[in-house]
Amino acid sequence: MADQAEQLREIVRSKGHPEAKSAPGTGPQAAKAGGKKTRIIAISSGKGGVGKTNLSINLALAYGQLGKKVIVMDADLGLANVNVVLGIIPKYNLYHLIRRQKKMRDIILDTSYGIQIVAGASGFSKIANLSDEERETFVQELSELQSADIVIIDTSAGVSNNVLSFIRAADECLIVTTPEPTAITDAYGIIKIIATEVDNMNLGLKLVVNRVHSVTEGKRVAERVVNIAGQFLNLKVDYLGYVYDDPVVSNAVLRQRPFLISDPSSKAAICVKHIAGRLEKVEYREGGGIGQFLRKLVGLPAGA
Repeated sequence: MADQAEQLREIVRSKGHPEAKSAPGTGPQAAKAGGKKTRIIAISSGKGGVGKTNLSINLALAYGQLGKKVIVMDADLGLANVNVVLGIIPKYNLYHLIRRQKKMRDIILDTSYGIQIVAGASGFSKIANLSDEERETFVQELSELQSADIVIIDTSAGVSNNVLSFIRAADECLIVTTPEPTAITDAYGIIKIIATEVDNMNLGLKLVVNRVHSVTEGKRVAERVVNIAGQFLNLKVDYLGYVYDDPVVSNAVLRQRPFLISDPSSKAAICVKHIAGRLEKVEYREGGGIGQFLRKLVGLPAGA
């Protein structure tokens, strides 16, 4: 175990710095102005079916329209579907990377929407169950994502070890819920487990209420979650915004074309653009970029 830990330290030391190899077509000359580190946003939810993946993709597109280089990584290692929502059939995914069959440069997909995606490994169980060799490969290859300004990690729903690992490692986490009582309960449930399982309490937790019928409804749901988290967990959760229950969203899913592209003036699209704008303005826990993200992901100290 000690040998493995030291080996992982060496990997993140050599691979987690700005001068390390960048993703295809970028290189050191395309480094972010002022040396600003990649911002890593995990998006999660207490239950499935609340629109988490849709938000991940359309938020990435909104960031792209702000001039950001964005990569969406599908971190659902059981039921990956980022590519499905985009109507893309990937030839390779994280499974091939973890099994050392392909490199990250082989599985990063360019899209016609100006963002890149890393397709998830459907049917793969847990990062924690990776062999030493597979874990080494995973850490080494994820360092390629440092060319991006923003990495959005679409986690699986619920509170698996995978989800907690990505939340722990990210700079901030967006929890998605809807006004449905079960969704609200599950959103509080995942926030409670995060507060219990994640050591660093400066998590940058933010709440997005999806499928609201009014501004008032969104505010009411948010206040309920935020107040309970503050009162019973002593945990700060910021209300980031809401997304209207808009028929263009379900139509976009059926057409496998993001609603921010197909219906840019729709209520849902305007809401997502507003959320992206707020994210650019609010304070967040600026981490150490991809290098620190990798260290936390594999359970090494931040300064190792």
